Amino acid sequence: MRLLIATHNRGKLVEYQELLAGLPFELVTLDDVDIRDDIVESGATFAENARAKAVAYARRSGLLTLADDSGLQVDALGGEPGVHSKRYAGENKSDPERIAFLLSKLRDVPPGKRAARFRCAIALAAPDGRLWETEGTCEGEIAFEPRGAHGFGYDPVFQVAARGMRMAELTTAEKNQVSHRARAAIRARSILIELSRADVMRDA
Repeated sequence: MRLLIATHNRGKLVEYQELLAGLPFELVTLDDVDIRDDIVESGATFAENARAKAVAYARRSGLLTLADDSGLQVDALGGEPGVHSKRYAGENKSDPERIAFLLSKLRDVPPGKRAARFRCAIALAAPDGRLWETEGTCEGEIAFEPRGAHGFGYDPVFQVAARGMRMAELTTAEKNQVSHRARAAIRARSILIELSRADVMRDA
């Protein structure tokens, strides 16, 4: 059985290959099934965006589809960047540029006031319209400078509360124990196990 991971991001695919290891699914990306266009993420919440992508790509591909939307919420910024995490510094910016913009917004925010969390919503959609949804969060705070060579996005400045380290300092295995995506994926994994047992998504 094939499971479409609704992303062009190879780093995200690698994370899901780890998180869903052992399940009877072949993970494929949008590029693998020759879908090049993106669904506009116009939802007001992570869940709305994940749902829209999963449903649209499941219909287009004819495959069981997993889509997620995730981002960073910073308390001192009223929950920003939130659903705009990828575009917070402007369109087509690099990860270092996004980080630099975030840190500039927090320049005058002192230690102890920089609480933040990563949040991830996952939607699983079948081509016939059935839908399942999960969420996960990871608490931490925004550091004053980036550190670490792993991960992507805001990982270098996100200090994980449970580990006392930047997300980007964690190995993939360590990240998959604490990350927002991992926590949402654990719940999604249970759903996928039930679907595989029911054998309701067997490719034609």
